[in-house]
Amino acid sequence: MTPGPPISIDTELEAVANYLTSARKAQDRLARVLRQSFDQIYDGQHTGRYRWDQLRKTEKTHFGSVFEINLQREFRFDDGDRMDFKITDIDVDCKYSQSAGRWMIPPEAHNELCLLVTADENTSRWSAGVVRCEADLLGRPNRDMKRSLTAAGRQKIRWLWSQVGFPSNALLHLDPDLLETLFVSLSGPRKGQQRINELFRKARGVPIGRSAVATVAQQVDYMKRVRGNGGARSYLREEGIVILGDYTSHQSLARQLGLPIPSEGEFVSSGLIAATEGQSRTASIDGSWWRVAHPDDPSTVPAPLLPRQ
Repeated sequence: MTPGPPISIDTELEAVANYLTSARKAQDRLARVLRQSFDQIYDGQHTGRYRWDQLRKTEKTHFGSVFEINLQREFRFDDGDRMDFKITDIDVDCKYSQSAGRWMIPPEAHNELCLLVTADENTSRWSAGVVRCEADLLGRPNRDMKRSLTAAGRQKIRWLWSQVGFPSNALLHLDPDLLETLFVSLSGPRKGQQRINELFRKARGVPIGRSAVATVAQQVDYMKRVRGNGGARSYLREEGIVILGDYTSHQSLARQLGLPIPSEGEFVSSGLIAATEGQSRTASIDGSWWRVAHPDDPSTVPAPLLPRQ
């Protein structure tokens, strides 16, 4: 049998792929960059926006540049000679598309390596891969002479991560009636503190990040609206509600109570009711035992004082 032609290996592509997948906590860091970039483009603190469809067309187009800049800063890539940046001294172009397969490749990136990234805010899933954008893998040019990958080209993508999670946009998954109250209804709370109170009053057991707090408060000192001493913790304690943060002690309480454990920069609110020592999913707080309140439980006021760290 006559041997076939030798299989060609793109050593530069392999080097870039291996570097990215072996970099320290690369998957988590890239996921965090995506969350940061979405929050940055929404600018919820000043605009009250939290959804992709609330952006203008120019902002959507600009997202790729925002993501590229944040990614380069996070991984400290050097500037490229011809492309966006260098990875292991190899020029790599960075392309983001909201829809998988719709990356647009400019003429200067033909035959170059491209890092392709796509993400879905609704599912909190993202994918990233590397491909050599050879001319015969690209379709017809558009008005700007940019071309997308053909089906054969998409088959050539070396996927580094596929459909993995990134930090969720909590506001996308809240009850529509609550969102209406917070952002639309003229009869809803008008002041930032009132909106934050309503957020944690109604969205119990849901991890709420700082960006969501900033978007709801729309104030410079938005974090102050969550804390005690006049913030939501003070107001809601009188209603039997606590707000757990990312302190180690709060994370431990969340674990004991069976609540989602707040990650860095997150909060989880919950109503509490007095319990008996030894019951499941209970925690000792401020000298007494407590459990998560159920909808049919009588209200308990006030809630216990949480540890401060």
